[in-house]
Amino acid sequence: MDHQQDKSGVIQLVSAMVLSGTIGIFVTEAHQEAFNVVFFRCLFGAICLTAFCLIKGYLKLSYFTKKTTLLIALGGVCIVFNWVFLFKSYGLTSITMGTVLYHTQPFYVVLLGIPLFKERVSPSKILWICLAFVGMVFVTNLQSGDLKGAYVEGVLYSLAAAFLYGIATIVAKRLKGIPPHLIALCQITLGMALLYPFTTLQAVPLAGNHWFWLAGLGLIHTCIMYILMYSAFQKLDTAKIAVLSFIYPAVAMFIDFILYGTRLTPFQGLGVTLIFLSSIAVNRNWNFAFVGQKKAAVP
Repeated sequence: MDHQQDKSGVIQLVSAMVLSGTIGIFVTEAHQEAFNVVFFRCLFGAICLTAFCLIKGYLKLSYFTKKTTLLIALGGVCIVFNWVFLFKSYGLTSITMGTVLYHTQPFYVVLLGIPLFKERVSPSKILWICLAFVGMVFVTNLQSGDLKGAYVEGVLYSLAAAFLYGIATIVAKRLKGIPPHLIALCQITLGMALLYPFTTLQAVPLAGNHWFWLAGLGLIHTCIMYILMYSAFQKLDTAKIAVLSFIYPAVAMFIDFILYGTRLTPFQGLGVTLIFLSSIAVNRNWNFAFVGQKKAAVP
């Protein structure tokens, strides 16, 4: 039974990560401002998740206290603006660049845990994080003297998106006992209200294939993907989740190359490797052999 659950969880998470890897295409092909894209993602996603939560019986007021409501709201602010910044980065850099830099998010979770929860970080984790940021410099080619302002802006947007997602992750860990699908529904519903003042909905044509891409972001990447992902999270251990999560950027980079011809230099490829390796290492608590670690007491 456990083996079957594990197998089912792997299939669900792989499917979710493959879907995640196609987000950049939908955002790019919608040809809309980032605020408009996220607004419609929230709208179509809310419609689908409302139906799902109704069927599952998740729509209960008993889940909400003053504390949980505030945490859900905080997480919602971070989630929707994380999407806005990430989607902005696609247009200013590339899907590949935005996605790779977005995957510095695990390091922000670790770093934020130090001042917020007084968590102790091992010397090995500090070294892995430093190695990842060296990789970030390689990937972004920041050592180049001919960087354009728009490119640097895109890099900063993707890093800001990763930082906000790190905060949202910390908030989500403190929301115990509430169905994650209901949390997501509340957050994207709040997102529509937050984003509306920044949108230019009057500029969105009433007819056109952009509606296919916008509706897809809501149905596929917010409803179906989240259902698969959260179901998998309940069945798999953290280490397996951390490794399988790298299917997302791998698919995104492959599709960006096939459809838009985005290529990385060998130097940037080394940077990608450093970021991904460091992220897995931080999630799996890998230690450097030359760094002294405290040995567990033997009873």
